[in-house]
This record gives sequence, structure tokens and C-alpha cells, in this order.
Amino acid sequence: MDSPLPILALSTAAVAGAAAVFPKVKARLALSRAKHRSLTGHSKMSKLVARMVPFYDFDIGQFFRADDAPTDIATRRQDGFFRLARLCSERYPKGRQMTAEAAEVISDLNFTESYRVPFQFSRLVRENLSAGAFMESSAGVTVTDVDGNVFYDLTGSYGVNIFGNDFYKECIESAEMRAHALGPVLGPYHPVILDNVERLRAISGLDEVSFHMSGTEAVMQAVRLARYHTRRTHLVRFAGSYHGWWGDVQPGVGNPVSPHETYTLADMSERTLHVLRTRRDIACVLVNPLQGLHPNSNAPGDSALVDSSRGGRFDRAAYTAWLTKLREVCSERGIVLIFDEVFVGFRLAAGGAQEYFGVKADMVTYGKSLAGGLPVGVVCGRKELMRRFRDDRPADVCFARGTFNSHPYVMTAMDEFLSRLASPNFRAVYNGLDELWNGRARALNDRLAAAEVPVRVANLSSIWTVQYTTPSRYNWMLQYYLRAEGLALSWVGTGRLIFSLNYTDADFAEVCDRFVAACGKMKQDGFWWHDAALTNKAIRRRILREMVGRRLGR
Repeated sequence: MDSPLPILALSTAAVAGAAAVFPKVKARLALSRAKHRSLTGHSKMSKLVARMVPFYDFDIGQFFRADDAPTDIATRRQDGFFRLARLCSERYPKGRQMTAEAAEVISDLNFTESYRVPFQFSRLVRENLSAGAFMESSAGVTVTDVDGNVFYDLTGSYGVNIFGNDFYKECIESAEMRAHALGPVLGPYHPVILDNVERLRAISGLDEVSFHMSGTEAVMQAVRLARYHTRRTHLVRFAGSYHGWWGDVQPGVGNPVSPHETYTLADMSERTLHVLRTRRDIACVLVNPLQGLHPNSNAPGDSALVDSSRGGRFDRAAYTAWLTKLREVCSERGIVLIFDEVFVGFRLAAGGAQEYFGVKADMVTYGKSLAGGLPVGVVCGRKELMRRFRDDRPADVCFARGTFNSHPYVMTAMDEFLSRLASPNFRAVYNGLDELWNGRARALNDRLAAAEVPVRVANLSSIWTVQYTTPSRYNWMLQYYLRAEGLALSWVGTGRLIFSLNYTDADFAEVCDRFVAACGKMKQDGFWWHDAALTNKAIRRRILREMVGRRLGR
């Protein structure tokens, strides 16, 4: 009879192996469950799907009947489209010519001109509705293009323009005079840097400061320092959040190489908190407070506006509660909490998102708005996190450099900005700020409802996004009707309307008039035709059939 010992040994080994493997499987399962269910939360899957999408575009017959609208509606759409095209040709001849020439040699412009609308419609739009990308001057809340057309500025310079273009021009003009004696001498510091550092320490409530060339670079250094001091590898970002274009914080579409040390988890999720509590490899958590407007969704842009499912609603109390929980867990686990305020810094409150939400971060990053409009990135952090070397290991350093860090003109412009911000009279701009902009959003929504158009706005203070209440494949057309009414938008179109805080009630009333007029004209031209069969799901299924047909050569 065989001895039971070998069998017993094998059983014991199997149990030991299972015991060793089970915690890893359990941790991996918890990590998977903490990811948002959309493609936004699954970077590898999103890249795979992106590679599978075939290119196709609509000819003029398909362009106006992509939703099977009846012939009379398609005719109205076509008439309205080419009426806008004639207006663009007449109003923007110089700007259109300059833009066409520049797009041939400036890759940034070539990209943005190609991705203003869903790609199926892009060719005909580029050929007919280009308004030009060149501006010549600004004054108050308006900008004037190279053809002399005056627009109300809703671009916000991608978040940089908080207090108005005139404010920043004053900062830059004064800075040039103050820095002129030293000029662009790099390496030594301009004396004003000491004042800047003290003010930044007071604003952030943190110990030390480092200067960089951009917001993207500042975030890179903050993450690097967190990894260095925690001796952990992974960063956590939240689904949909933007922290610059560098690899570790852009793990999905747009990054040719997928990072292996990034966890993209669901925002405002208890499962995410569980992962933070249980894993031992997380160095830091990155928070972009702008995500409070649309948690777990990418920054909205009209190039992806294929139907009417764009969402957005800011709940300050709920997002504050989430950040409070996040702070508690990060403190418990020794995880560095980083607030990326490159976009929202100084827009919500004089002390930034930390003051606005009442939550302290371990590190905070700021961007160009801080330097009076000039390029800069700043990291503020706790003393023990900002140190770039170890006293007991002289060769173990956390390296970072930048040729233009602490540029004299940037530093004096920053001092101009911070000096104004410190003035009690200037800080009064923040009094009742939420009530003001929430009231303005409600007022516009009331007018849109009265006009019976399928458009509404959602906002986080002075940062707005446009939503659509009726399923449609043509919502992206609204950006061109808005421009025709004299409203300047960034390349993401109606995804982001960013107001500077110097908008008066009279300025805003004029914007409302033009916004409602644009919606009325778009409705009249038939672009919001709708029947009961046209749901968002039906639109997405139709687009899928178009893609499959293209793949199969039909």
C-alpha cells in the first residue's frame, strides 16, 4: 500500500500555494472593481477600441441625413449650413487664409482644426465653416480677430484668464519694467522671488516651493517627489481627469506607450477608498478639482459629441464629502494627496481648491494664471516631501531641472499677480462668487427653456459646459451658430465655456441674448429635428453599424 505522506505533502503544498495566491487575486479583483465601468476607466481597452475605429466621412448627401431625417429637414439643414459658410467667407477672409497656411506647418493647429467635430463630418466643416484661429487684440471681455470682428471671449484662455485680459496685460507690462534691468538672466534669482515664495506658502499652507516651466511639468515633479519619498511605485488618478499630456497621467488614448505604474480608478467611489486602504504600492493620489463638474467623464469636447449623452452637474457638498474621505484615507496610509490646481487655482477662491472645499493637500500644483498670464508651473508641498536628496545617501537624489525656471520676467509678473490678490479690495471679487455664477447659469437655462430649445448649461462657478436634452447627431453644430453671433469659443467648442470674473451683468446679458439667438437659428435650420425612434442608444448603434460596414468594405 502506498504511503499517504507524498499525497499529504502535495495537499499541504497546494493549500500553501492557494493561500499565497488568494490574497493577490483578491487584491487584483478589488482593483478591477474600483475602476469606472466606462472606457474612461479602462485605458488599455480604450486604446484597443480606438485602434479599431475606421475612418470614413460623409458626402454631402449623407452629411445632412445621418439620422434619417426627411428630405425637407435635410434641405433646411443644407441651406442653413451653406448660409453659415457664406457668412464665414465674407467675415473672416484674412483669418481663414492665415489659418489654412498655418495648419500646413504648425502641427498643433493641424490637430485642433481636424478635431473640432466628429470625424465623419470634419472634412466638409473644415472646408466651409472655418472662422480662423488668429486674434489681434483684446479689451474688457472681448477679443478682436485679424478681420476686425469683435467677439465676447468665452475661451478663458483654457482657464488662465481668471480676472480679465486687461488685468493680465497690466501684470505683464509692470513686470517687464521691473525685470528689465536684469533681463533674461537665468540661473541667479531675481530678488522678488522671496516675496513670491512667502505669499505662496501662505496661500497653500505648505512649507516649500519649486518653480517649473508649465503646469504639466509641475505635476510631473510632484508625482516624482511622492514616489521618491514614499518608496512606492504607483500613482492613482481618477477616470476622466486631466493632469497634462505626459505619459503616467494619460494612460489611454493619446499615449503611444501605456504606463504600468498608474491606477485609473473611479471618482467618488467607496471601492476606490477600499483599494487605497489595502494596497501597499500607492505613492500618491492626483485630484483635479474640475472633475467635480463631471466625475468619471473626460473633459467634454465637441469632437466627441456624437449624441446627446454629455452630462455634468456639480454638487459641492457631495464632492467636499468625497475629498474629506480621500484625505482621511491618504493620511491613514501614508499616501501623498496632490491637488492639481493648474486649471482651477485662484478661480474658485483666493486660497484655491483647498480653501474652497476645506480640505488640505500634501502638495499643490499651480499654472499660468499665477504668473500674470506668463508660462510657469509651481509645486508647493510639505517640507519632507519637497527635499530632493537624502542626508544618509548622498548619491540617492530626485533630480529635476528646467532652463527657464524662475525666469525674471515670470517672477516679476507673478509678484504683480500676488500683490493684487493680497489686496482686500481685490479679494472682494470672491464674495458671493458661487451665488453670482449659479444665478447666471439659472437665468440662461430659464431663457433656453422659454425658447423651447434642447440646450441647457451646467457649471462649476465660472466654468460651464453645454448639455443637450434631445437626442441628436448634430449638437456640435451649435459652436458655429454661436461664433456667428459673436461668441468666441476654444477648439473644444461647447464642451467648455470659461468666463473671466470681470464679466458685468450687462456683458453677461449680451452673451445670453446671443446664445439664445444662436440656438433659435439652429433649431429653425432643422438640426434638432427629432422623432421618437431617435434615441441616444439608437444613434450609437447606427454609428457602430457605419463602422462595421466600413470595416467590411460596404
